[in-house]
Formats: sequence, C-alpha cells, structure tokens
Amino acid sequence: MKRLIHRAMVLALTPLLLLVTAMSTAKATPLVDVDWLAGNLGNDEVVLIDLRNKIDGGSYETYLEGHIPSAIHSDYLKDGWRVGRDDVVGLLPEAGQFEALARRLGVSAGSHVVLVPAGVGSTDFGSAARVYWTFKVFGHDNVSILDGGFAAWKAAFPDQLESGAPVAPAPGNFTASFQPQGYVSTEDVKKIVAAKDGATLLDGRTKEQFRGDAKHPKAAVGGRIPGATLLFQEQAYNTGTDRLKSVPELQGIYGEIDDELPIVSYCNTGHWAATNWFVLSEVLGREDVRLYDGSMVEWTADGSNPLLTGESNMDRLRSFLKGVFS
Repeated sequence: MKRLIHRAMVLALTPLLLLVTAMSTAKATPLVDVDWLAGNLGNDEVVLIDLRNKIDGGSYETYLEGHIPSAIHSDYLKDGWRVGRDDVVGLLPEAGQFEALARRLGVSAGSHVVLVPAGVGSTDFGSAARVYWTFKVFGHDNVSILDGGFAAWKAAFPDQLESGAPVAPAPGNFTASFQPQGYVSTEDVKKIVAAKDGATLLDGRTKEQFRGDAKHPKAAVGGRIPGATLLFQEQAYNTGTDRLKSVPELQGIYGEIDDELPIVSYCNTGHWAATNWFVLSEVLGREDVRLYDGSMVEWTADGSNPLLTGESNMDRLRSFLKGVFS
C-alpha cells in the first residue's frame, strides 16, 4: 500500500517537477527586468555579477555600501574581463584566464548569469554588453543583463538591499570553449577592407573620432577603418530612463544597415562596440554580427593598416541632402 501511495504521489508531482526543471533550464533572454530578478533571487542557478567600476563612478566600496542580495562584485576594469597584450588594451582574455575568473565568481555549466551594470549611462551599459559577449564567445549562452541595472533595482526595491562583504561563492565548474562566430581578429578585418563591400564595418564611436578630429588616448593616430559606417552607440540608449530604447525604436535606428552583409562592430577598444553588437545580435536577432575587440587601438598599432579621416561619402551625401531640403 505504501509503495502504491508513493508511486501515486510521484506520478502526481511529475508534471510539476518537469515544469520547474524546464523553467530553471530555459534559455536566458538577453534582458531581464527587476520583477523577474525579484522572483528568482532564491534560485541557486542564478549567479548575479555586479560590474560597477570607475566608468560609472562605482567601485567595490560602492558595492559594499549597498547591492542586490546575493550579488557578487567584480570590477569590469580591474578583474580581467578585458586584458592587455603587446601594449594593446581591451582585448579578449585567454580561455584559461576567463575560465578561472568565471569559476571564482561561482559560475558553473548550468548557471544563469545575470550581469548588473550601474544603470547610469550608455557607456556603463557597454560594460555589461562586453561581459555578455565574452560569456557567449567562451560558450556560455545562459546569460542576461539586468535591464536598468542596479539603479532600477534600487528604485523598485529600496528595502531589498544588502551591505557589507558577501559570503564568497563556492567555486563553479564552468569550462571555457571558444566560439569563433562572434569574434573577429585584426587579420580578419584586413581581409574585409581589402575585399571591399564584403561586410558592414560599424563604427560605434563619436563623430569627432570617426572623422579623426579626436582619438582614444591609447590609439596611435586618429581616423577610421576604410569603408566604415558611423553609428554612435549612445543612439541605442534612452538617457532619460537609463535603458536601451524599445525594439521599434532600435529597428528604426539600425534599419539602414544592409541586411545582406555580415556586420563587424568596432570602436576604440571593443567597449562601445559591444552595445551595437548586443542590440543587433541579441535584441534584433541578426545572426551575422561579430565584435572586433582590439578595435582602433589594435588597428592603429600597426602603421601599415589603412585609415581614413574627414567626412565619409555618407556624411557628404547627408550634408548635401540637408542643404537641398532645408
């Protein structure tokens, strides 16, 4: 009789167990909101990584003053999310370096990583977008960004904050496996430039940097990669709400990009470019978008790589049309 009762209970609970399992292993969405996070704080598979750093005016000390419960701090600029090699900054770490970093933060194969930017600006969002891309490149697809970041959480749940140092997480078992489809090297970009019209080179910098009137301090010279199209990454960001713009707005902003050509997103060090990559690949669903991590700092380190300065042909066309129709 006891066996029959036990079997009946197992059969009755099986659909619920399958549902819970499906929910816990479902593919992550690129963005999760604060309500989703509030409902998943007790989920052991969710690993919250607070990325606040000097870009957003934050630090480990800021984290200690207040953070989302269970979040682990990892400074985007200091902890190895990007590395320097041969005097080039902002590069993708080696697989072993990234694996050690992820494991130290408690990331395992089944973890759902949720990245928490400060939520104070577009460049700050780029920190989360770049880390998101890095997880993808090393084979971990179950990753999301908290929409609105820490600021959105604090506004929605001011009473649900922790302070002080957290308990260190148990080391994870994540194994890095390089996935080349989202990555592009300098040699790849050279081939694209030589071939002409084989890809859209999308420059996420300011107009001044695109034209060569200004440059990143680590870039050898100013200018842009020949054939590049300018789309400053901040256009994707709503500075009033400190979130990405809506999908219809983003479709309008990125709608002029040729949908027949693959896209290479670049900037100065692959930081701003990460936002353009995230929008095109993860929000708008383009499957042919890659990120050039070295970007202009690595491109200009080799003086033989070609550069253009001044207005692009598209700039001139827009100026002409503006004059005609104004």
